[in-house]
Amino acid sequence: MPTSIKLTLIPSLNPKTLSSITFPITSLISRRACSRPQILIVKCNNSGQSEASGGNLKDALAGMVDKQVDEFLNREENRVLLDGLEKASQRVEMAKRELAEIEKQELEAKQMRDYINQLESQASEIAECQREILEAGEMVEKAERSLGLNVDGSQDGDAFLEKESEEIDRNEERVESIKAAVISGLVGTVAGLPISFTQVTSSSQLILPLAINFVSCALFGVTFRYTIRRDLDNIHLKTGTSAAFGFVKGLAMLGSGPPLELNTGSFLSHAFDGAVYVSENLFLFVFAAVGLDYCFKAKLLSPFPIKRSVSR
Repeated sequence: MPTSIKLTLIPSLNPKTLSSITFPITSLISRRACSRPQILIVKCNNSGQSEASGGNLKDALAGMVDKQVDEFLNREENRVLLDGLEKASQRVEMAKRELAEIEKQELEAKQMRDYINQLESQASEIAECQREILEAGEMVEKAERSLGLNVDGSQDGDAFLEKESEEIDRNEERVESIKAAVISGLVGTVAGLPISFTQVTSSSQLILPLAINFVSCALFGVTFRYTIRRDLDNIHLKTGTSAAFGFVKGLAMLGSGPPLELNTGSFLSHAFDGAVYVSENLFLFVFAAVGLDYCFKAKLLSPFPIKRSVSR
């Protein structure tokens, strides 16, 4: 705090020229803290000195002021007051920091309360949805029980009609399979006539190869119908079925020929014969498959299974 010190000096016996010099010295005198303001008044009486000695007087006054200030600050009671003031300012700073920390904690607590309120509102909404789901489930169970009661009354009549329709479907499936076997056998037999003519010398020798071709192609027709089912545009399934029958029948014919010998000529002969037999039978079954596919698409045959609309 600003300080003014008042000093009064009367050093002269001659009152001719008495000059009073009064000046306040106000400064921030603080080593640990500030002190109270006081006024320093210096009255000087000079009796015969010239103005040239004014500088020495000012120096003397400054030294006296510094001495008085040092004595004032070095007093024990003032030092205790300064220490107490410093401790008080430290406590004020600590209190400010604690207050800021408390405000921060209050803000975090407010945010947490808001978040908890949001969670509670969401939990109430979830509970409401669960109640609605339970109510809907109960309604569905009631509807199922009432529907079951209605179905039980007509179950016997439906079972009878279903059994009758199954019998009709089975009979129609058998008829369609027989038709597929006959068509496939006829087409395959006709397709194999040129090959059979090259293998016989008289018409009586045609009976056995034609019968074998008819039976093989008839079995192929039944299998083809149950294999293709309603996938009539699946070319891989159609050619695969024909190739399987052709290879099986061709290799069977190769096996009925002369046995294989362990020499190159026998290997080459059997390989050539096998290729011929397989090619001939592939030719038969491919023609039979083409004939069946045409009948399916022309509605002359019904693929497996027969639709209810077709059976009725």
